[in-house]
Amino acid sequence: MTPPAPDVAAAAPAAPPTGAAPAIPGFDRRRVRVADGVALHAAVGGAGSPVVLLHGFPQTHLMWRHVAADLAADHTVICPDLRGYGASDKPADTDGTVYGKRAMAADVVELARALGHERFALAGHDRGALVAFRAGLDHPAAVTHLACLDVLPTSDMWQVMHGVDAAVGFHLYLMAQPPGLPERMIAAEPDLFFGHFLDLWGGDRATIPDSVRTAYLDACRAAVPSIVADYRASARIDLKHDRADRAAGHVLTMPVTVLQQDWGAALGFDARELWSAWAPRLDHRTVGLGHFMAEEAPEQVAGELRKLLAR
Repeated sequence: MTPPAPDVAAAAPAAPPTGAAPAIPGFDRRRVRVADGVALHAAVGGAGSPVVLLHGFPQTHLMWRHVAADLAADHTVICPDLRGYGASDKPADTDGTVYGKRAMAADVVELARALGHERFALAGHDRGALVAFRAGLDHPAAVTHLACLDVLPTSDMWQVMHGVDAAVGFHLYLMAQPPGLPERMIAAEPDLFFGHFLDLWGGDRATIPDSVRTAYLDACRAAVPSIVADYRASARIDLKHDRADRAAGHVLTMPVTVLQQDWGAALGFDARELWSAWAPRLDHRTVGLGHFMAEEAPEQVAGELRKLLAR
């Protein structure tokens, strides 16, 4: 389906949020219509060749605040909240495809186009990396360079999750259940649920300061159904799409960088080998960082992205 023409009026700077919510210094906030009934909130700053940065779970575009400020010295940097997250729209998942990564990737391509960029580099972390991966497969003419931080492609992820060591991914199985139960369970104690992952994966508390942690929890608390729908899609439509691409021999044609913890050691797989099957032009790095690496070591992550952009 051809996406609607960009809503030029909706691409104007958004009104600043009330209160003292964190923001990326020097970045404008914009709200851009990207699909029928869906507008994305994005922070935009800098000048130069465009780079789009996609956040992970349980976060918003703020996870890129340090890296974005670094890259904005010589790039136009676009940091959206994904469909269903943060201040972006949260449409009802009427048919199981609304939060498929194909739809979310199309959002990103349309966002860049509405802001004047037909081609752009793309980096994603966690859930955002899955959206970026799908954008690279579905829109190779638009994505010039691709970076994925601390994730495996969906079909590979489900293949390697087995045994007691996979208990760390319990949330994947919880949110894969049919609509109703996971939403009610998570909504009963949302701060406990989402805060668990911020604490488990965050390492040093300084990585995510209290103001940013509060912003993440506030955003997630207001988005339980859409976050669950995003995860549920990875057990259904996303898996179907990945398997179809694998069967057809489709690969990522652009230069690809993957930054990853060595969590393959515990589950008995070689992440580099899995990624190599998808990305012939792969630069895979195992890094000694935590999951929230863009917040823990922004200079290192920005440096790796600059290396990718130079390829």
